[in-house]
Formats: sequence, C-alpha cells, structure tokens
Amino acid sequence: MSEELVNQTESLTLDKQTILSSKESFNAKHPLNNQWTLWYTKPQVDKKENWHDLLKPVITFSSVEEFWGIYNSIPQANQLPLKSDYHLFKNGIKPEWEDEKNAKGGKWQYAFTNKREVGSIINDLWLRGLLSVIGETIEDEEEEVNGIVLNIRKQAIRIGIWTKSCDDEKLKVIGERLKKVLRLSDEQKIEFMSHDASTEKNAKPQIVL
Repeated sequence: MSEELVNQTESLTLDKQTILSSKESFNAKHPLNNQWTLWYTKPQVDKKENWHDLLKPVITFSSVEEFWGIYNSIPQANQLPLKSDYHLFKNGIKPEWEDEKNAKGGKWQYAFTNKREVGSIINDLWLRGLLSVIGETIEDEEEEVNGIVLNIRKQAIRIGIWTKSCDDEKLKVIGERLKKVLRLSDEQKIEFMSHDASTEKNAKPQIVL
C-alpha cells in the first residue's frame, strides 16, 4: 500500500459540490427510499486514538445519481489500507453497537480468508452489497437492515449486514439473500451474531446458513 493512498484514505472526505459538479447530470431523478450516510474508519496511527477518533462520516446522499457520483469518487474496496473500514448506514444511525437503532440487533457476516482469490472480485462483491442495501432488495418491507460494513484486515476481508433486531424469521431471509449477493456456495457458511453475544467469550452464532 503506497503512502500516498494511505494518506488519501486517512483524510477521506467528500463534498457534494465537488462530486456532483454538473447539476444537469446529477439532478435527483431517482430518489431512494431512505437517506444513507457513508462512514470511514481510518487505520490507527497513534495508540492514543480511540474508535471515535478513527470513525467519521464522509457524506450523506438520497438518490441513485448521488450514489454513483460518490462511489466513483472514493477509493475502491481493494485499494483500502489494512485496518480500515467502510460503513454505509441509514442516515441518523451510527455504525456503533451502542446506537439505539443497533443495540437490539446484530450482524450477518462472511469473512473472505483467501485474500488473493477474493482480491480480484472484492470490488464487485462490495458494490453488489451496496446496491442491495440502498435498493432494499436484501430484504422485503420490514425495514430491518440498518447498514452494511466492509472490514479490511490482515487475515480476512469481511462484509457484514447490520440489523435492528434478532428476529429469526426476518433474519433468515436477509441471510439467504446476502449469500446470493456475495455469490457464496452452499458450503460457504455465513453467520448471524447479536451485538450482545459478540461481547461474550466463545459465543456461538444465533444462525448459520
């Protein structure tokens, strides 16, 4: 990872006026059902930095045109440095367990451990995940999904869907659709873990698909 790219992502910030430079090209002709905020977690460079120092909102959007303008203006998934994250959440919800909209929920997650193999397709899988969330095809009409997260780590690249509850019936639909979005085989299992259980040692997932 070049020093230039690390610097770019550490100071990641966007402005709608910069991204949407042509008002004619980016009229909000296709509004989304919800507003969404992109968040970024930069790698820790100082041990004094805590989670709140590393996490920051980048930009909020509410239309298909704005989404593409933003997506084409930020580093791709395979360009992010280690220990960084992208979070795309409904506006007003922070990508934190403590947020009241997340507190009673959890997350579906799959870890791609073969980074060399997934490296060539992670951009496509992440984009598919983003589109399924903002287009709300990842679920029916329950308004269950709060956001989607991408974690870049040394041992694995993880994609997760955060939910507002731990309702098995609703969760299974989301999990099954996430497997299709990520193009996983039957042998590749995804797990749902509540946020409460995630804090417990040796906790077992609530659902495995």
